[in-house]
Amino acid sequence: MNLILEQVGSVFSAPDSLKFVSGLMVLWGISNLVTLQFTTAPYGRYTRPGWGCLLPAKLAWFLQELPSFVVPLVVLSRWRSDESVNIHGNNKILIGCFLVHYFHRTFIFPLRIRGGKPIPLFPFMAAVFFCSVNGALQTYGILLPNTEIHYWFQKARFCLGFLFEYVSGANFLGEIVEWIGFSVACNNLPSLAFAVFTLCNIGPRAFHHHRFYREKFEDYPKDRKALIPFVL
Repeated sequence: MNLILEQVGSVFSAPDSLKFVSGLMVLWGISNLVTLQFTTAPYGRYTRPGWGCLLPAKLAWFLQELPSFVVPLVVLSRWRSDESVNIHGNNKILIGCFLVHYFHRTFIFPLRIRGGKPIPLFPFMAAVFFCSVNGALQTYGILLPNTEIHYWFQKARFCLGFLFEYVSGANFLGEIVEWIGFSVACNNLPSLAFAVFTLCNIGPRAFHHHRFYREKFEDYPKDRKALIPFVL
């Protein structure tokens, strides 16, 4: 196990490797964006046969999000074992923000799922793979030299309950804005790749939800947009 961790660390701690993996993430996100113009991601209300055995929603969400929380902790523990390395205070804040988000996604969000539909095995495994890779990518991207925060940007915070009056996918918009802000703060390629992937991956889902609501509810507000208030 230690050998595997060392090999993984040697890959992600090399700047050129970080650029390569970040590029692959962007390409993966773009491919999802194109594919999701013709179909829906097969989980949640769009679950359908042909994507593997079904897993309970709460368990699946917990397991698939867990690597995004555990992997950064493992990386940090190995990084801090090198006494010659000092983690910049601002970088600690960025990693802390990432961990807080995924603590909620791993340990709190699954418990709040009510009547969630089972998740097929294939999208579950894809999510586990993504969370594992992204957890390492974002952590090493922050820890490598010259990635500390150079500027702090003040930004308005969205109130999601308010936004649902204007867009069908306010939760997706909130997550997109969150990771774009994270990318601005980190000022590195891995976080930018994650922001692009998030936009490409869940942006179309907002439109799928919007179409679903308009088809299902005759009185659904006609002026409500899918993702961006008053625009789109």
